[in-house]
Amino acid sequence: MTEFAENKIEVKELEKVKKFLRGKQIDMTIYEYGNPDADTVLIQLTGDHELSVLKNEVKEIRKRTSTDFRLIAAKVDDWNYELSPWKAPAVFGNEDFGDGAVRTLEQILTLCTDKSRTYYIGGYSLAGLFSLWAAYQTDVFSGIAAASPSVWFPGFIEYMKEHEIKSETVYLSLGDREEKTRNSVMSQVGNCIRMGYGWLIEHGINCNLEWNQGNHFREPDIRIAKAFAWVMEGK
Repeated sequence: MTEFAENKIEVKELEKVKKFLRGKQIDMTIYEYGNPDADTVLIQLTGDHELSVLKNEVKEIRKRTSTDFRLIAAKVDDWNYELSPWKAPAVFGNEDFGDGAVRTLEQILTLCTDKSRTYYIGGYSLAGLFSLWAAYQTDVFSGIAAASPSVWFPGFIEYMKEHEIKSETVYLSLGDREEKTRNSVMSQVGNCIRMGYGWLIEHGINCNLEWNQGNHFREPDIRIAKAFAWVMEGK
């Protein structure tokens, strides 16, 4: 059942869990904001920890662009498995990374079947990494909004250099304190994002790298809002 309710920021939010979307079964919970008839559709991979700030994110996007849009937030339950492009050992904690990104992308693409619309994909942290990886798998997405993406992920920068990206516009950002960590893998995130940005620019991609103040956990909603607004405007 689809049920929309007006909220205080004048967008519509899908409150119900949807097992079917446009007649196709999916396994993830979908939340919708904005104009369901908009030609511009933003796809965001998200988790429980971000749901409480999605409304503010929509407000922040609207502050930065006059383009009408629909935001589809797809909630991921198993972050390390569903968003990881290939298996890798744990970098923090004890949970290894899986290889569920292919299946996740298959589900996401069922949301992007209307060829008359323009689709952008984005996310924060590992969801930002997934969005970048998705740009190498399909040309469906006109732009990639990767806020503080986990480009420290083992082998990812090498993957970028060895494969052809299929999106022409990419926004990258990082907090200016994110690389200041004792974790030997994650401390490379600054070097990795600089290398990734340089490679994209060298290969003619319309790309921006923005440095935000603070560590990885500061204002994710605002950082994602800036990312989506930039790719929508193309600058």
